[in-house]
Amino acid sequence: MPWSPRSSRSTPSRRALLSAGAALGLGGLLTACGSDDGEPSKSTGKGWSFKDDRGKVAKTDGVPKNIVAFISTAAALYDYGVECTGVFGPSEPVDGKPNPQAGDLDVSKLTSLGESWGQFNVEKYATLRPDVLISNMFPPPALWFVPEESSKKIAALAPTIGINGARASLLEPLERYTELAAALGGDLRSAKARAAKSRFQKAEHTLRKAAKANGGLKVLAMTGDADQMYVAVPDSYCDLNYFKDLGVEFVEGKKSDEWGFWEFLSWENADKYHADLIMVDNRSSALSPEDLAKKPTWTKLPAVKAGQTVPWSMEERYSYAGYAPVLERLADAVTKSRKLKR
Repeated sequence: MPWSPRSSRSTPSRRALLSAGAALGLGGLLTACGSDDGEPSKSTGKGWSFKDDRGKVAKTDGVPKNIVAFISTAAALYDYGVECTGVFGPSEPVDGKPNPQAGDLDVSKLTSLGESWGQFNVEKYATLRPDVLISNMFPPPALWFVPEESSKKIAALAPTIGINGARASLLEPLERYTELAAALGGDLRSAKARAAKSRFQKAEHTLRKAAKANGGLKVLAMTGDADQMYVAVPDSYCDLNYFKDLGVEFVEGKKSDEWGFWEFLSWENADKYHADLIMVDNRSSALSPEDLAKKPTWTKLPAVKAGQTVPWSMEERYSYAGYAPVLERLADAVTKSRKLKR
């Protein structure tokens, strides 16, 4: 899974098998998985179906009500009025503040199946009697945060739906989630949904204008762990890809592995690229700004010394409500940043 450096270099310990024998013994909970053919999303007296970005069709007897989803997927659906029962992935508050991947969700009301990579409690999932499981893909066909070792057992319990978030424009998953939310009974024409899209479109214009006004500003997107700094390959990320379309000029990291999402740099080589503005991964799994400040080579980077950094919501929920503030924040950072000496 290339979205996180940890997962792209995962070891068996990070993908430890979960014991699911008891869950799979609950024969009454087993349902049919999605097929590879059929029509796009629909809900009729004959049942409900939705064709995902793997080309698979998830089918249920009626509109799914008991939904389990990756945390930012659940947050995106919630913005359209679709509520989930269970979630997986990082959802716990960070330093007393809501997890950035949880959006407007009240996670205290949701059943968590696991916070970290490889932690997916299959037995607990089975007891939720899920109608459908939904997650992102980076890239297809693997479902994000669904352990490969348990994927068949998980898929046997309910149909699964995957939405692609890699090597495409951000506009694509945004549109796909509106389609999925509508199919699940969400209201795309609510005052909240309309206001969010309008705010997104305004922010889009603002970022395009800011990028043009500060042409030549070099932006680098990164994450880090104790051993390495990871420079993003912009075209592999749908948000960075889209920001490029709006005129933002990115440092182009060169892929270091088969997935092609990152260039791995030792901290000694953190200054390989010049950047005027740095986007810093804001996930709870990444090094925090406080931890980054302990890396001498990080603190010596011109953009860091100039205070020209901005959080990178690299797993933001795919909704207009989620991304409007992201665009606004980046536009503000681009506007305020100045070109630095190399």
